[in-house]
Amino acid sequence: MISDPHTPLQQLPAMTYEQMVEKVRYEGAYPTRARAEEAIHLVLEGLGRQLTGDERVALTDRLPFEAARVLTTQIPDTQPLTGWAFVEDLAARTDASLATTRWDTGAVFAAVAALAGPDLLTRILGQLPSGYALLFGRAELTPAA
Repeated sequence: MISDPHTPLQQLPAMTYEQMVEKVRYEGAYPTRARAEEAIHLVLEGLGRQLTGDERVALTDRLPFEAARVLTTQIPDTQPLTGWAFVEDLAARTDASLATTRWDTGAVFAAVAALAGPDLLTRILGQLPSGYALLFGRAELTPAA
């Protein structure tokens, strides 16, 4: 029962956590579900350290609960990282190669982009430093000089 008829209903995520894991597994060509889940946790923890404000809240609303919890348990860093520095940071935290970490990031961000939708993704990219658009599979556009 809704106590206030003017309160909007909470939007349910467009996919379940299981569907998100399968999308990441497919995008990343991972051999197991566990490997896809490792990538999701790594990348969403990193994104949680970068994303703030309304975009963080809006993305959390669109992610499945399990994924949203991973993102929101992280405290945003005071110094945001560029896209490449983000990949380097994740690689250093896991002692993985830069190539593997870049692959993981792209696979997870493909699922995040699908859940966010084009408008929210544009807002997220507007908040983050340069280099994230390519990680999300978009062209990195720079203003003309």
